[in-house]
Amino acid sequence: MMTKQEMIKIKYSGELSTMTDYINISLQTIGVLIAGIIIWRLIVRYQNKKLGTRYKSDYFNSSYSKHWRK
Repeated sequence: MMTKQEMIKIKYSGELSTMTDYINISLQTIGVLIAGIIIWRLIVRYQNKKLGTRYKSDYFNSSYSKHWRK
């Protein structure tokens, strides 16, 4: 097992491949993307539920508005 100091020395000397860094960044990007999609879908579901239960005012339901096309 390598110590932290040896890992740091290998990393900054260029011996350690940068592929692990690219994989970590890729996994973080995919994780953020998936989390964003899940949060977006939850917000859409909440908004649709909220619109379904919204109180409908009868302010605009006048006799004129019902027969304005005639």
